[in-house]
Amino acid sequence: MDQNQLKKATALAALEYIKPNTIVGVGTGSTVNFFIDGLADLDFEIKGAVSSSEASTRRMQEHGIKVFDLNEVTETIPVYVDGADESDSGLNLIKGGGGALTREKIVAACCEQFVCIADESKLVETLGKFPLPIEVIPMAQSLVAQKLKAMGGEPMLREGFTTDNGNIILDIHGLQITTPLAMEKEINNIPGVVTTGIFALHAANILLLGTSEGVKKILPAD
Repeated sequence: MDQNQLKKATALAALEYIKPNTIVGVGTGSTVNFFIDGLADLDFEIKGAVSSSEASTRRMQEHGIKVFDLNEVTETIPVYVDGADESDSGLNLIKGGGGALTREKIVAACCEQFVCIADESKLVETLGKFPLPIEVIPMAQSLVAQKLKAMGGEPMLREGFTTDNGNIILDIHGLQITTPLAMEKEINNIPGVVTTGIFALHAANILLLGTSEGVKKILPAD
């Protein structure tokens, strides 16, 4: 199977975790797009979804899926489904290649279970080969870049890109993220950082990995 076929198979496997008459947390990206298409074809009704990006919201609305403002939701959201740019064996993630990391992290924090969907190329021994996205308030660009350089990274502004929140993205090259939780906290404490694309505090609970041998279910390593 080619990469798109792997993504589709993995996304459709995540539908197993969706229950009738519930609200679903939905992420962003090419793999999630296949999941959204699958949601529209379920043979039972869901109440709707909360969305991590304007792009996902539009796609769901085009399918007739009701999208709730997160602040309107008072009930438990059982499942959040989203992709990743990288995952380690502990299911710590790098996310934000599409620039929706802050809203993705907010929605993930509101859900009982995070099911990550990805193809096998995303599973790595150590996070950091994929440049780490950081959402930054524009006036803090220089300050944050200096701090990340001191940590050993090489910050690059994502040119011509503005997040759904009106901020910029710095993509940090060259980091070896051996202690994801500690680094997530350290970066988040830099003034001007909205959030980092490290998802360790809200790591995935389940990784569905699309492989040439089918979709594999991976749980966090001890």
